[in-house]
Amino acid sequence: MIKKYLKQIADITSCGDAREESFYATLSDLFQKWAEEHRKTKTHITTLPKQTEAGNPDFRVWDGKQHIVGYIEAKTLTLKNLDAIENSEQLKRYRHTFPNLILTNFTEFRLYRNGELIKTVQIARPYIFEKLKTIPPVENEDAFFNLLEKFYSFSLPKVNTAKNLATELAKRTRFLRDEIITEEIKEEESGKSGAILGFFHAFQKYLIQGITHKEFADLFSQTIT
Repeated sequence: MIKKYLKQIADITSCGDAREESFYATLSDLFQKWAEEHRKTKTHITTLPKQTEAGNPDFRVWDGKQHIVGYIEAKTLTLKNLDAIENSEQLKRYRHTFPNLILTNFTEFRLYRNGELIKTVQIARPYIFEKLKTIPPVENEDAFFNLLEKFYSFSLPKVNTAKNLATELAKRTRFLRDEIITEEIKEEESGKSGAILGFFHAFQKYLIQGITHKEFADLFSQTIT
């Protein structure tokens, strides 16, 4: 399975004009094939799904019962080290929002559970694709399959206590504040149409004089939540 995957990656790379998105179908096929071989026949993988509350991960994995298994964020094959991506604002947001997440550059796979890195597996060396123009040998096959098993075995815990509910709502409030309301105010101030800036001015005029954009975004997001 992995050998076939690496061969497909090598074939795409050899064309010399591949982008990150060029490898998406191959990666999706790998995850779908593993799921089917392990009797998860109803698994469905959506490539470039619609926007989520935390942004736009590259893949959303379903269990076939309208339940989300997890998300996958892919970066270019030429990216040798995922450390910088792991600590980027985008990945911090994804890790904070999605309890089951994989980050990959198509050869290295990092699995995060509730924001924490729990497993890293390298299945091949990317420089062999680029420099040697050949198919790299498979590495850590068993460890990779174990990573997939952990990823697919995840089930979202039920929100059945006030504490759990507060935690989940807090995640969404922060995203709403930082990624929606704050950014929308900036866009509207630059001349684009919208309604949130009007709310901000109304708050300044009638409710809280001197309120800042940041304070308003925090207040408004908490109100909506």
